[in-house]
Amino acid sequence: MKVRKAVIPAAGLGTRFLPATKAMPKEMVPIVDKPTIQFIVEEAKKSGIEDILIVTGKNKRSIEDHFDANPELEQDLEEKGKTDLLHLTQSITNLGVNLYYTRQPHPAGLGDAILRARSFVGDEPFAVMLGDDLMDDKVPLTKQLIDRYDKTHASTIAVMPVPHEEVSKYGVIDPDSEIEPGLINVKAFVEKPDVDKAPSDYAIIGRYLLTPEIFDILAHQKPGRGGEIQLTDAIDTMNKTQRVFAHVFNGERHDVGNKEGYLETSIEYGLSHPQIKDDLREYIINMAQKLQKEDKNSKKK
Repeated sequence: MKVRKAVIPAAGLGTRFLPATKAMPKEMVPIVDKPTIQFIVEEAKKSGIEDILIVTGKNKRSIEDHFDANPELEQDLEEKGKTDLLHLTQSITNLGVNLYYTRQPHPAGLGDAILRARSFVGDEPFAVMLGDDLMDDKVPLTKQLIDRYDKTHASTIAVMPVPHEEVSKYGVIDPDSEIEPGLINVKAFVEKPDVDKAPSDYAIIGRYLLTPEIFDILAHQKPGRGGEIQLTDAIDTMNKTQRVFAHVFNGERHDVGNKEGYLETSIEYGLSHPQIKDDLREYIINMAQKLQKEDKNSKKK
C-alpha cells in the first residue's frame, strides 16, 4: 500500500524556548525567515506525502493561520507592487499537500499525540515527522523510510549515532544485525536510557514509518518515562510481534529543539540564504577576529 499520509505532532509546550513560547508555538520559531514547521511540511511534500495531519494544542492557532490564505496581506502586497513577496506568501498556501488539524487536549506524551491520528490514518502505513529535527540529504529522510517500507512492508525508524554521553536524551535501539547496508534488525527500543545502561549509541531522530497496528498498542499503552504515553515504548511492544527495522541516516541533522542547536542551524541556513549570506559571512569573520583578539588579551592577563 502506498504511503501517502503523515502526522506532525505540534502540541508540545515548548518549555525549552521560554519566554518566547509563552504565547507563540515553538513550531513557528523561524530559521532565518521560515517557521520550523514549514521545513517539515516541505519535506513531506518532497517525499510524496499527500495528506498531513498536524496535532496541535492550546495557543497553536497561528500554525493554521500560517498555511492559510491572507487576503488582506496579499492585496496590500499586490497594490504596492511587491510581486516577489506576494508569490512567496501565496506559495505557502499552495504547497500541494492537504493539511488537516486536530487537538491534543492535554500534553500526555508523543504516543498520545499519535493516537489522536487514528481515524485520519485508518488502515494505512504512515509517516511521523517531529519538528525538532531538520534533515538535509539528497533524498529526504522521510522518502528514504518510504523506500524502505516499499521493500519490507515493515515499520522503519530513522536512527543515527550520537555521542555516548548524550544517549539519555533520546530513544535508543538495541541493534541485532545489519540486514543490508543501513538497515538494522532491532532487538529492543528503549526510551531515554541512563548512559551506563544504553544498549547502543544509535538514537531515534524524529522520523518514523509506522504500520497502523501501532494504534491498538498505543490505545492500551501504560504511561512510561515522565508519566507520559511514550511512542518508543509502543514501538518496542510492536517489535515483539512484527518486525520493526532501524534505518541509519547518513545525512545532516539539525536539532532545533534546544537553544544552542537552534542558533547553530539559523547560522548555517543563513549562510546559504540568498538575501543575507554575504553580509552574514562577513559578520562572522569579523566576529571571529574580535573573539580571537579578546581571547589573546585574556590569556595575557
